Amino acid sequence: MPSRITTAVLGGSGFIGAELVRLLAGHPEADLAFVSSEAHAGQRVGRVVPGLRNASVAGHRLRALAELPKVDVAIACLPTGTLPECLEVVCERANLVLNVAGDFRLHDPAEAAAHYPASEGCRRAPVPYYVPEFSARPAGPVVSLPGCMASTALYALYPLCHAGLIQPQVVVDAKTGSSGGGSSDGHEHPAVRDGNVRVHKLHGHRHEPEIRQALHDLTGTAVDLQFSVFSLPTARGVLVAAYSQLRDGAGLAQVRQAYARAYADTPFVRVVSGSGAMSMPMLKTVTGSNVAEVGVSVEGSRCVTVAALDNLIKGGAGQAVQALNKLHGLDERLGLPESAPWP
Repeated sequence: MPSRITTAVLGGSGFIGAELVRLLAGHPEADLAFVSSEAHAGQRVGRVVPGLRNASVAGHRLRALAELPKVDVAIACLPTGTLPECLEVVCERANLVLNVAGDFRLHDPAEAAAHYPASEGCRRAPVPYYVPEFSARPAGPVVSLPGCMASTALYALYPLCHAGLIQPQVVVDAKTGSSGGGSSDGHEHPAVRDGNVRVHKLHGHRHEPEIRQALHDLTGTAVDLQFSVFSLPTARGVLVAAYSQLRDGAGLAQVRQAYARAYADTPFVRVVSGSGAMSMPMLKTVTGSNVAEVGVSVEGSRCVTVAALDNLIKGGAGQAVQALNKLHGLDERLGLPESAPWP
């Protein structure tokens, strides 16, 4: 039998890091060898992350990043700008580095500098950007994983762009729960967030150039993208509505065929169908799982695609575990939840 995969979580006290610890602790082919936290080094995981205090790894000690041992895979959930500063050391100790943060996602130097200035002093050759459903196997020891809202938008738009069915102008309306801001983003009082839907960023969100870049690289399509983000009064989840215009000659049959083909063999992207509102993607059917739901509606030349996923799992920790599985020749479903609690 092949040996189990030794793994490390870098930044294990944050939201995505904690989810990674939880998922890897139950993974049948992975050994969680190391979890880092500079702020909580020496403390037990279950004391720092209340959601893990009843888990088998509750007694696992958090350690400083400098203590990282030799491992097969290091998954970095560090604040933007942190991994680039220590990447050389991490690469010496890990055969594969999966980066959940945005440090290396953007390949255009000007866009990278504008959206990730904390990483500016540590640029390197373009790092492969890996979407498990669409990307070829990446080369090199470092791999960038997509952002949560970028993933959701890609699942919504990839089939249309890949099949060449839409005009270049696309509008994406993204709504996200509060955990998307990370565990250190405490600037908004809960009384303001509760029961409220508000603007987060109408123009210039860092996921906008990421979506444009990924769609071009994966499908050859250059989109003129308007990407706006709104804040939801929920802890988890991203819901995207993508509005596009079909090209002449394209219709509902071609659209349905494009989605069916794109997701025929993707266990974690499910195309839902039905005429009622409850048949379309929603947060309740995906939060707590590694599944992304996609639904599409066409009226004349107008096309609306809705996609939803859990930002901390399919948009973060689960995506990383899925990538780990695929890059090690394992069943990509290993260790990952496929259903959500209801209601």
